[in-house]
Amino acid sequence: MVRLNKIYTRTGDAGQTHLSDGSRTSKTDCRVVAFGAVDELNSAIGLAVREVKSKQLLTDLARIQNELFDLGADLSHPGPDEQAKTTPLRVVSEQVEQLESSIDQMNESLEPLKSFILPGGSEAAARLHLARAICRRAEIDALLLAETQSSNKAALVYLNRLSDFLFVAARFENKQENTEVLWVPGASRQTAG
Repeated sequence: MVRLNKIYTRTGDAGQTHLSDGSRTSKTDCRVVAFGAVDELNSAIGLAVREVKSKQLLTDLARIQNELFDLGADLSHPGPDEQAKTTPLRVVSEQVEQLESSIDQMNESLEPLKSFILPGGSEAAARLHLARAICRRAEIDALLLAETQSSNKAALVYLNRLSDFLFVAARFENKQENTEVLWVPGASRQTAG
């Protein structure tokens, strides 16, 4: 269990932070950037939750917010796991499968796409689209980490699937209010006369 008696420690004032194995690294290290982006994503989902209407989607998002803390812990451990003093918390494939199951369940009630979707519509959907865009960036940050340092492949897959989940969740929320906005290619171009 985590116990925080004091929020500020002054240990990061010189631009360094602790990783989960106790080692210190620069706050600009790609590992720190990756789990920082996951934290931003979690905050965006927390904002979306304030407007979501579907009870099932709220249940899914609560689970996902907890899993994003797991993912942050996963990304904050530099590995290798065998040398760790305690077993690191890792995202597992079953968490990805749960996302896929939730996507399939929501998708059953949606019409097939005939155009790209503009981010927006209902307040909940707009917030979910913002979370989706942040998720894409978090995935890129995690991929950049994986190019140079050890990382859990399941964590990368989780972020990829989560962006799909958030896209479908935004469509699902828009369906409730019939507010989905489709892209109309070239709609604002002047026609030659």
